[in-house]
Parts: sequence; structure tokens; C-alpha cells
Amino acid sequence: MGQALWRLPPRQQQQLQEELVDRLSNGGGRRRTDQVGGGPQRRTPQQCYGPDIYQLLRARRGGKDQHGFLDLERLPPELGITILSYLNATDLCLASCVWQDLGNDEYLWQGLCKSTWGHCSIYNRRLPAGFSYRRLYLQLDEGCLTFNADPQEGISYFMSKGILIDHPTELAKFIFYTRRLNWKMLRIYLDARRDVLDELVTLHNFRNQFLPNALRDFFRHIHAPEERGEYLETLITKFSHRFCTCNPALVQELGLSPDAVYVLCYSLILLSIDLTSPHVKNKMSKREFIRNTRRATHNVSDDFVGHLYDNIYLIGHVAA
Repeated sequence: MGQALWRLPPRQQQQLQEELVDRLSNGGGRRRTDQVGGGPQRRTPQQCYGPDIYQLLRARRGGKDQHGFLDLERLPPELGITILSYLNATDLCLASCVWQDLGNDEYLWQGLCKSTWGHCSIYNRRLPAGFSYRRLYLQLDEGCLTFNADPQEGISYFMSKGILIDHPTELAKFIFYTRRLNWKMLRIYLDARRDVLDELVTLHNFRNQFLPNALRDFFRHIHAPEERGEYLETLITKFSHRFCTCNPALVQELGLSPDAVYVLCYSLILLSIDLTSPHVKNKMSKREFIRNTRRATHNVSDDFVGHLYDNIYLIGHVAA
């Protein structure tokens, strides 16, 4: 959205700007009536109902003799931050050349940093004199690009810039509140740093969540491997213990244990593959799933297992 505003062809930009300046200078968009020589009037844009944000974004300050782009200070701060959040670091630098006032607004860059990277160790330290959130944004963006190429090198970059400290809790919080990290590289990093993985699991709160939904939320932050192996078993084991810790009353009511939750998780993954894979022609029925699951978990009721099946059938894969 933000990129389209200043990447229009120059001729179209000038035409749109002149059109809106004429509307603003004639009392909010009335047609011009003082055309020289009775020539054809300028075409008025079609009326839009509701908040005409697009027209507002195309408006700018000054007269026809001033060339440039709109000043986002005319917009509510929340909308301005939302628009700029769609731009990457390179585009933001270019945009700051256009919107010079906002390009030097530290509060805006602070909001962009904290909305994109929710937790960094540097946020909690006393900032030195001359600190720039704009420079921090560029460093965070560069660090994520480096991480997505080499996880260890990316983390080393963050530490060298003082953005993160080498502590499992701090690294886990950074990963948990960041969506710019490639999930494949993140999986490689967490497989090597099990201490960070442990802290990352404890950040999840599965209180009062249905088991398949909690498993989806878990795999949304910690992506499951593509093949079954030791790493997948470790993830499910840690999830099972965390789920039981967050739901002690439910565990007692249903007679669950970490081992029982572990078995149910594997059953849900296999059921998800069975119901969603186009290569499986004969889909598992609800009765078959209940029978197979009850063989491994004797204390779980048929109704509970049936609800598990319905959830996968209606919502889909737990690790998609």
C-alpha cells in the first residue's frame, strides 16, 4: 500500500496531485467554474462512501507550484505507522526522503521497531546519547536477513550490535515475538540450542485451550520438522509437559498425563496426514480413530477422542 503511493509514474502522480489540489482549493472538492475560454472542466473522481483513505493519502499540502508527496502527519499516527509497516528497510529509507519530517521522527521508528520485533534486550537498557531507532531498525532488518542465511552468524550479528545478550531467555523472547525469521533456519538453530528451545516452550500459555488448537499454536511458533525423528519427539515431549502444566484441572478431570498427551499428539498428527493428504484414498473414520487411540490411552473417554477427530476434520492439519 505504502509502496504504491510513491511508485506511480511521475505523470500520473502530477495529474492526481493537481486534481486533488484543485478540489481542496475550491472548497473541499467542488467543480471548477472559472475555466478559461469555457473549456471542458476537469473530471471529478467518483464519489466514495465511508472514510476515503485512498483520496486522503493522495492529498498533499501546498499549492500547485510545490512538487512533492503527502505529509503523513495529516493522518492519525496509528494509520501512518500501519502504512509504513508494509515497507522494508530499503523502502523506508526511500520513503523517509519523501516524508522528511517523519523520516526523522524517533517515536515513529520506535513504534516500527517494537511492532516488528516485539522484544530485544536493548529495549530494557538505558539508551546512550545519540541513540537512533532508525539505525536500530536497519540493524534489526539486516540481522534477520543474516539469520535467514546463517542462524549462528545472524545471532552473532545481533550480539555484536548490542541488540541481544547471550542468554537463553532473551533469545527465546526475541524469537517468540519476531515473525521475520525463516522457519527452516529457526528449526536448525533451535535443534542446536536446546536451552533456547526450553525457554521458548515455557513462553507458551495453553491454559483452557483444546488440545488440537494448543498444538497448532505451538507449531505456529516452533515449526514441526518435515520428517519424523528425534527432534519431533523432543518437541512433542516438551509440548506435552507444558500442556499439562498449564491445565492441571483438565488433566485431573480427564485423567491425562504427559505420556497420554504425547500419544494423543502423535495420533492427531497421523490423523491430520490421513485426512488432508491427497495420496490417502481410504480416509480413517471417526470410529477407527477412537478405537485405535483407546488402545494406547485407556483412561481417555470416547467422547473426548471423538471431539479430537471432529476438530481435525473441520479445521485441518495441526502442523500446517
